[in-house]
Amino acid sequence: MNEDRIYTTEQDGDEPFRFNKAVADVFPDMLQRSIPGYAASIEAIGSLAARFVTVGSVCYDLGCSLGAATIAMRQGIRAADCRIIAIDNAPAMLERCKEIVAAEDQQSSTPIEMKLADIEDTDISNASMVVMNYTLQFLDVDIRDAVIGRIFEGLLPGGLLLLSEKVIDIDPTMEGLLVDLHHEHKRRNDYSQLEVGRKRAALENVLIPETVTAHRQRLTAAGFAHTAVWLRYFNFVSIVAIK
Repeated sequence: MNEDRIYTTEQDGDEPFRFNKAVADVFPDMLQRSIPGYAASIEAIGSLAARFVTVGSVCYDLGCSLGAATIAMRQGIRAADCRIIAIDNAPAMLERCKEIVAAEDQQSSTPIEMKLADIEDTDISNASMVVMNYTLQFLDVDIRDAVIGRIFEGLLPGGLLLLSEKVIDIDPTMEGLLVDLHHEHKRRNDYSQLEVGRKRAALENVLIPETVTAHRQRLTAAGFAHTAVWLRYFNFVSIVAIK
């Protein structure tokens, strides 16, 4: 696994964050060191797939990046005649994803189809499970309601959406604490103060977080009957929603 050293100089981070080849080359290391609880969220995807994926249905990984959630779903699926559609709009990420998926154990009979596409233009149908693992936060706020609504409409009754996001707190004091704790987490994972600052600058106006309340209200407004935060670590949460 290549080490993330993208933001090690004063010049790095002058441009907005992009999912380009440089990021694709170090993305697994970046995720493990930057997102507390990330491994737990991936592990849960396999468990949820075993429980919620139904015979003859489709699973979607929206914003699949390098395919960690896709692989976890395939490993967890117990139902027959299913398939997974993995979608990303970054060519460098999708190409690397194809290599990683191809190298994985092929014992599962669940096929994976990978598509280069924008999530907002993707049709969802016959779905028993949809995963958006730290993806919605990169979409324009104005289109997020429509994206969640399209997912709801494409899910089968009893279908599951797993939504993981970086969030903000409505209490400025608590928000400041959570941000500080996250930065300390990254420093404990050997990111320098410069790297933390440059990465934050690169993500400004690219990653737009919302509150947990806003996410749950959006899910309820779309029609989901049940929602819950099942995992939280500092300002990172994972929410499950059932149709």
